[in-house]
Amino acid sequence: MHHFGHISPLVRSDLFHQEPAEFTSGSPAPVLAAALGATLYSPATRPQLADDVLKQAARGVVSMVLCLEDSIDDADVADGEANLVRQFAELDDRCGGPSGNADGVPLLFVRVREPEQIPDLVHRLGPSARLLSGFVLPKFTEERGTAFLEALTRAEAAGGRQLFAMPVLESPELLHLETRADSLAGIARTVDKYRDRILALRLGVTDFCSAYGLRRTPDMTAYDVQIVASIIGDVVNVLGRSDGTGFTITGPVWEYFRVQERMFKPQLRRSPFMEGRADQLRTTLIEHDLDGLLREIGLDRANGLLGKTCIHPSHVMPVHALSVVSHEEFSDARDIVRPDRDGGGVLRSAYTNKMNEVKPHRAWAERTLLRAEVFGVAREDIGFVELLTAGLSG
Repeated sequence: MHHFGHISPLVRSDLFHQEPAEFTSGSPAPVLAAALGATLYSPATRPQLADDVLKQAARGVVSMVLCLEDSIDDADVADGEANLVRQFAELDDRCGGPSGNADGVPLLFVRVREPEQIPDLVHRLGPSARLLSGFVLPKFTEERGTAFLEALTRAEAAGGRQLFAMPVLESPELLHLETRADSLAGIARTVDKYRDRILALRLGVTDFCSAYGLRRTPDMTAYDVQIVASIIGDVVNVLGRSDGTGFTITGPVWEYFRVQERMFKPQLRRSPFMEGRADQLRTTLIEHDLDGLLREIGLDRANGLLGKTCIHPSHVMPVHALSVVSHEEFSDARDIVRPDRDGGGVLRSAYTNKMNEVKPHRAWAERTLLRAEVFGVAREDIGFVELLTAGLSG
């Protein structure tokens, strides 16, 4: 699979200076973590879940979470588990069985409630567990996290294949100031011990807001809610360092997908890809809240986060379009990591609008080049609107 694989090769060649590279569920963990992109959540109880997965893959989704936790009623957990087993079997059958090609299936994760669900589900999935990339672990703390990760280890051993974990940081102990430092330290110890199994850390901002009876409006980002912004900063401070000890941390969920009026009119009018599709895309953007989402994605990146939790398919393409590396970013990053510049120094950018300091900017450059590998590099004259338009119409 690869990002923007749902659009035609001809259109991709017009958009990209360097096209997104292919990856599989067996690719190295750093590549998969960077490639997660917009991770689309879906309740595990959906009766046509296999159809949904394939339909979203055909629209550019590369990672999905099938949820047995907060998105379904407590009374529906057993039915949700049974449905997952059926739907995985159907997906496996449609991919040609155990020896078939699963390239059309996104990276699939199951969000569980309790540790014992992990080995139980892997056992019940049987051969179709080959389509499973791992599990999302809710309300992750040192104590709960250890139990989850030990269960994952047992499931790996029984199933004979690697499974990744994506802990969700959302517990009250992490949010409350008096317990935050100890909670973060405990989480750091736990994920470091199981580092090879941790694909990415996810932020449960909805739970953080719930603890104080808060809910941000469509024109406010998570970073406008100061108590949420503070915990994001502390999580990145402890768990997102670029010195080899850190992890990929993904952006929080955006809850809204409809607005009354706001849209991205000026940029749409300038897009060369809009001919013949202006009314269709303009209607799409009226119906979906783009402005707040775009601002939050930009702030995610500025604060060290990559990818995003999504609860609506309309959020996927904006996340992916803004994840593509610009030609200017790519030029700067490539200049900084040139082997003949290992000794450091300062150089003027090829765009002649900034100074690139080799040593301070190296970690940024390496992260940017990894993003360029999985999301591609836009041509010099291609921006967000062109990428979004092509992605929506692909």
